[in-house]
Amino acid sequence: MVSRRGIRRTKVFPTQQEAKDWAARQEYLILNAEDVQAAMPFREVMDRYAREVSPIKRGARWEMIRLEALSRDKIGGIAISELKPADIADWRDRRLKQVKPASVTREMQLMSSVLNTARREWGLIEKNPVSDVKAPPKAPPRDRLPTEDELERLAHAAGEDLTNAIARAFHAFLFAMETAMRAGEICGLTWDRVDLKRRVVRLIHTKNGHPREVPLSSEAVRLIEALPEADPVFGLTSRQLDVLWRKVRDRAQADGLNFHDSRAAAITALSKKLDILELARMVGHRDLRMLQVYYRTPAEDLARRLD
Repeated sequence: MVSRRGIRRTKVFPTQQEAKDWAARQEYLILNAEDVQAAMPFREVMDRYAREVSPIKRGARWEMIRLEALSRDKIGGIAISELKPADIADWRDRRLKQVKPASVTREMQLMSSVLNTARREWGLIEKNPVSDVKAPPKAPPRDRLPTEDELERLAHAAGEDLTNAIARAFHAFLFAMETAMRAGEICGLTWDRVDLKRRVVRLIHTKNGHPREVPLSSEAVRLIEALPEADPVFGLTSRQLDVLWRKVRDRAQADGLNFHDSRAAAITALSKKLDILELARMVGHRDLRMLQVYYRTPAEDLARRLD
């Protein structure tokens, strides 16, 4: 048993020598806690974050994978007290040679969250060095919408048999175009959250953490009723949907079309039926400016509406 500065630690060992060695090490760690923490490699801080903080988040799996990858980079070996903006900038520039700017920005945000926790809650640093580093420039906003020709090719590539998972993947895309629901929301949809009489589905786990009810068009109801009996409703995991969507898209040669473009297609179509507050409530945007990201009506369509 070791007791120094009000800190008590105990452990049992098979031999007296092992106990003495452990006790000496613990006394050193207690008496030199600040120096030990300052010398802690950044990778150990990320590992602690992955163990203690990430598991309570919805994006836990992604965070843990990214933190493990970041830990393998040379930046992970820098002592937390020695980590400087120049180190973050060097990592950013090297990473930009491997992935797109949007991916680098997301990883910088994760790194910043780790360092903010280390500063505010663990007392390991006094300042977050990421705050002094410029994020990569944002990519131009997407203006991609599925065309009628692409939808026909996708339908042909997926097939009509909804007992096949690949057909349900395209079916999910069509449902997303009616409801503006995200892929994860669709995959997590269970029958106890579906009320076809009221034509509403209730989402509990959403991206922004706020539950919402999504009204269903008659076409959305038809799409749900056409599915084979399963629970979750679409019988797909997020991972399966991602893989199957890429497969059907490639078969249909719908180059560059993402599943998430269905949300933009829905918001663009719904903007002609709902006012801005109704639309924001339906799609779950608490910041009305986010609607601009997804509103993609072509200029020629706007021109026709001016006449």
